[in-house]
Amino acid sequence: MKRKVLAVLLSIGIIGSSLAACSPSASSSSASSAAGESGGQSSGSATNNASSGKKKIVLITIDSMDQHWVNMDKGCKKAAQELGNIDYSWLAPDVKDDQKQIECVNNAVASGANAILIAANGPDAVTSALKEADTAGVKIVQVDSFANYPCVQKLGTNNVEAGKIAGEQVLKVLKEKGISKGNIGVVSVNAATTSTVNREEGFRSAFEGTDFKILATQYGEGDAAKSKDIAANFITQGVVALFGANEGSTVGVGNANKESGDSVVAAGMDKSNAVIGLIKDGSLICTMAQNPDKMGYQGIQAAMKAMNGEKVTPDYIDTGVSILDKTAAEKLG
Repeated sequence: MKRKVLAVLLSIGIIGSSLAACSPSASSSSASSAAGESGGQSSGSATNNASSGKKKIVLITIDSMDQHWVNMDKGCKKAAQELGNIDYSWLAPDVKDDQKQIECVNNAVASGANAILIAANGPDAVTSALKEADTAGVKIVQVDSFANYPCVQKLGTNNVEAGKIAGEQVLKVLKEKGISKGNIGVVSVNAATTSTVNREEGFRSAFEGTDFKILATQYGEGDAAKSKDIAANFITQGVVALFGANEGSTVGVGNANKESGDSVVAAGMDKSNAVIGLIKDGSLICTMAQNPDKMGYQGIQAAMKAMNGEKVTPDYIDTGVSILDKTAAEKLG
């Protein structure tokens, strides 16, 4: 009897640890019903999808922390509802972690996904999992941050250009303040995520040929609290400007600058309520607002076309970016 109880407890522990690694978002949903369905369904769900004729599409993002991904999910839901006959759900790791994202891909395939939309945490870590999904007949659409693996279509921001524009805005304000030299800090997610690496590259390019020095990038994993501590340390070192390469980094940079009395020129990437508030307060001069809802909306459309055997073109869609400064932020209410 004791052996049987021990075996049951061990089984529960294994299952629990697997589900914790990659769980469905609270906003996961099906286009065919008001109630959301879990992304981690059993194999029986795949049979139900096949018998009902539904196409199962799963969005897999880098994490579930940022409002950026919530807006992408909204775009996916809208497209799924318009197209109909789609069982859609959103899976995301609780934090940015390669292994957890790989488990999300594996769980999506095991649950009977016909297609996945994925924002890769890094360019290479998830490729083996994507290859297995591809071999299983799953259509792959890449959104926002890309992996080095063939897919139906890529949709995202021209991140090099977006970073460069942010750098140009910072440089412009520095000149207006009469500052022509000094150190600049960059707070990013990690050294692997393609989108943020490209943004940093573009940002740095805006200062080529000037007397400004951009210090070695520091990484806060996209966590606002960690990013704030990094930004505060940069400010203590006497930087004249800061750049946050994603939503969490930008919030951290803005909050650190606010606590310092807005002592530096700070800008960032991504739009959220927190970021907009910091722009209105003057702690951020601007952010580069992407269109994650468009990525999700058009990504679902591309996936459906591929599943129907239609040709999907072009290979890459630039979903655009805009400068959200104080004037624009005030218009948002």
